Amino acid sequence: MPPRQPEAPKARTATFRARYDDLEKRREELMARLAELAQRGAPRPALGRARTLLNTTFRKASLVQRAAVLEAADWLIVMIDRSTMLL
Repeated sequence: MPPRQPEAPKARTATFRARYDDLEKRREELMARLAELAQRGAPRPALGRARTLLNTTFRKASLVQRAAVLEAADWLIVMIDRSTMLL
């Protein structure tokens, strides 16, 4: 049996806390965009849904699911923004 080769060091993955902080930072950015949209235009039901995604749904989700929740909220905010531009 040939001698074992030393394993290459694994790339360091981000720690739980670093990933958590990155997601919280992204959430705050989306909340700021949502607040700006709420100030610019008429009230829309989609604003409430986006707020729910960024608060309640985000808090209940696991760390992996939170990234998907933020993507969904980002998509919804973009759609709200585009619809206000059309009107």
